[in-house]
Amino acid sequence: MSYGIYIGKNHTADGIAYLAGYGDEPSSHWLDVAERKQHPEGTTIRVGVTGQADMPGVIVEIPQARETARHIRVNYSFFKGTPAPLTNGGLNEHGVAVRDIWSDSRPELVSMTPRDQTGPNYSDLSRIVLERAKTAGEGVKLIGDLIARYGHTTYGGNSNIIADANEAWVIIQFAGGQGLWAAERLGDNAIRASRPGYIEEIPFGDQTSSDFRHSTNLFDFAISQGWYDPNSGDKFNVNKVYGDGKGKWDGVSWIEGELTALSKRPQKITVEDIIWAIRTERLTGDTAGYGQIVPLADAAHSQLRMLWHTQVGPVVAPFVPVFMGVREVPPEFRMHRYLTDREAERFLDGRNLDKVSLVSQQVEATRSATYVFKRLLNLVFRDSEIFLPEVSAFLTAYERRLFKASVDVSETARILLDAGEPALAERYLTYFTNTELIKALDGAEQLACALDVRNRALHATRTADRLLGPEQIW
Repeated sequence: MSYGIYIGKNHTADGIAYLAGYGDEPSSHWLDVAERKQHPEGTTIRVGVTGQADMPGVIVEIPQARETARHIRVNYSFFKGTPAPLTNGGLNEHGVAVRDIWSDSRPELVSMTPRDQTGPNYSDLSRIVLERAKTAGEGVKLIGDLIARYGHTTYGGNSNIIADANEAWVIIQFAGGQGLWAAERLGDNAIRASRPGYIEEIPFGDQTSSDFRHSTNLFDFAISQGWYDPNSGDKFNVNKVYGDGKGKWDGVSWIEGELTALSKRPQKITVEDIIWAIRTERLTGDTAGYGQIVPLADAAHSQLRMLWHTQVGPVVAPFVPVFMGVREVPPEFRMHRYLTDREAERFLDGRNLDKVSLVSQQVEATRSATYVFKRLLNLVFRDSEIFLPEVSAFLTAYERRLFKASVDVSETARILLDAGEPALAERYLTYFTNTELIKALDGAEQLACALDVRNRALHATRTADRLLGPEQIW
């Protein structure tokens, strides 16, 4: 499912555009910094889904690029029939950020999808854009070209927001096996939420617009199916013709309205406001696997690009800056066995080599950041009216300190890089990022212990089989 928001730079207090959001998945999540890599000519990658997917397909191989970019992403381990590791996006060294959000196609398209569909799936597309795109527009073209050449493996309809410092695009990939897609440009004045992703009216038959792109068959196929009559005088509404026909869902209308109101203040939209939009319990709960906020700023050095990361849903986790120039992330934030698909049948024992865990013993010997934050989430939701305001106030104060510190760290690292000291800059950025990630983890563990004591004392007789937590808007 997932959630994404884009805010153009004319609406922000610092004059920088932002892309933010998270993925909704049940499995484990882990933070990953992928290195820039060179690949021999003829290298291929496996894309698509297996026959076990709800909408089955066939895994195929397509060519890999000769070079793939360094990037930060969050991986996860399970979506039925889709080979792991999976991703919803992140940020690459060129300043291109990607978010992946579901977008239901109309039922007829779902029904006509071939059961032997081939081509990149939603995760493949997000990862390939991170690996190859140098601008947001290039990312849209890349997706369109991949679909035209290799097809697209769908789970019922999908979308992305792809953004850089200058622009963003919403692109929707439709089910049906027809290679259908449409994209809308988001400029400096845009405020757009995807939950799910949507595009409404686009110019019919216009192949020259700089604000819209689409597959060559987008209009003709709709006409051939009787879903659009060009003589009716109606606008070509992509959501009505090819989507679920609902337009903006209630949650999208609400958060876009709130952000628009905030943008009209003299101070416009601050980073704290963006955090609130991703953290609000009205939209974010246990299904949120992590949180990301990307400041889409130009950087003097690629190592200084960064995103703000939470290891689980931001409702109970602080956003911590992760710089592109780090050497590694703490083992606590890497893949652990907790909630990782198929780890229940594996061992950290060398007797049966075919049953050895995919997680190293060194990593598993550390705390699972995902588990610690999930424990805190469940404690907060057991008594959200009391605990949630307290934890939210703590997170706000914690992040306010990091806002100031991250500016100084970035400037110090820039001075080192300007002086020709990339190794020192890497050590410095790694030390800061890793230290703050561990501090956030320690804080979550201490909060959880305190709330556990209070929860047991206050609610010893509460029925344990009822799920508690704030009500969400969909």
